[in-house]
Amino acid sequence: MVARVPLPPDLDVRDPLQALQNFVNQSPWDEQKIWKRYRSIMAKIFSIPHGIFVADDTSFPKDGKHSVGVQRQYCGALGKKENCQVAVSLHYVGTRGHFPLAMRLYLPESWIGAATRLDRAGVPPGCRRMIPKGQIALDLLDQVRGEGLPGQVLISDAGYGVAQEFRDGLASRGLYFVAGVTEDFVVFEAEPSWIPPSATGRGRPRSRPRLAEDHPRPEAVQELARRWPRQTLSWREGTKGPLSAKFSWRRVWPAQGWATGDCADAEPVWLLIEEPADGTLKYAFSNLPAETTMSEGVAYRKSRWPVEQGYQQTKSELGLDHFEGRSWRGFHHHVCLVMVAFGFLAAERHRALGELPPGESGEADDRDPGKKNGRPAADQRACDSSGDAASHRARLPARMPSLSELHPGPGGAGRPCTYCTSALTEYY
Repeated sequence: MVARVPLPPDLDVRDPLQALQNFVNQSPWDEQKIWKRYRSIMAKIFSIPHGIFVADDTSFPKDGKHSVGVQRQYCGALGKKENCQVAVSLHYVGTRGHFPLAMRLYLPESWIGAATRLDRAGVPPGCRRMIPKGQIALDLLDQVRGEGLPGQVLISDAGYGVAQEFRDGLASRGLYFVAGVTEDFVVFEAEPSWIPPSATGRGRPRSRPRLAEDHPRPEAVQELARRWPRQTLSWREGTKGPLSAKFSWRRVWPAQGWATGDCADAEPVWLLIEEPADGTLKYAFSNLPAETTMSEGVAYRKSRWPVEQGYQQTKSELGLDHFEGRSWRGFHHHVCLVMVAFGFLAAERHRALGELPPGESGEADDRDPGKKNGRPAADQRACDSSGDAASHRARLPARMPSLSELHPGPGGAGRPCTYCTSALTEYY
């Protein structure tokens, strides 16, 4: 950017590279205000009444120990434990497209008690405590929903779904979820029978319910997977043909803490078992209504794939993982600017496709997918939004209204920035 973008003639900057680095790392601008405006613009373009939220995280391999939040931990980018930073992210997926909503750095326990490191990295006082990734995701969710962004369902992998507090937090917010769990999760295959605390008969009264003696004990989901038949189901077209796997979809009762009666009031959930071509099994819980079909459950589960695509794009094309600063402020400034760039390109692609002749535009269907039999409709198009790769190549015109909205420029609100427009027009 420093090499290509011309600076205003009245701006006396002797070292543009240093000025840009200071803007990202030290300048006190509030990235949350930019995030909020970015979300409002993206929501006007891509949101639908029954959109899908996706909670995930991404990692950034690092050398050394000074970058904020860095430690040896699981690094998804490398597929193993390594020295890295991890950030929790929230995304939006709908029939019109997808975009990142928010991202916040996760601070591991080794950082929480190190006041000197926290001071040096400029970590805000409110973030200097141990906050689980699931709680960070819930906080981000509250933030974006508080701005009016519509959505009914949240999708997550097992890194979040294994936490009962996370699943309960989603349910208490009136949201449906399809959340991954691990193979050792125990469930009841049939509705359990519980003996109330007062009905002990002898000895000291029990304070919690207990499982009836004649009721079968719970089993790990991997044991159920050995017995249950699976059905082959395709969820979308890939570049080499339909993507498919074998699935089971059955109602079960969560059994965490069954020996002490902790799960006596647990509502039944759906258990989704997936067996891809390589034979590895994956599991997910869902509180979708009882009448939800397996195809709908699978469609929701697979709607998280655009997030992985988005990570790849922001890292390989927009420099999400290129930040070399060490501070909390610099990291979140950098992330915000990258996501704004992603949003700008997504908005331009959407607008360019909308200007093509009728029948060739690939315009998104604006119809409300609505509800089916009182439940959210899992619109298959949420998983098919990529379509033919050639039809989604952005033909970007010279006009840049999306950038003007995000950055009004020296001409005032609603007027394009001369420097941004000229630079982008030259580039494209």
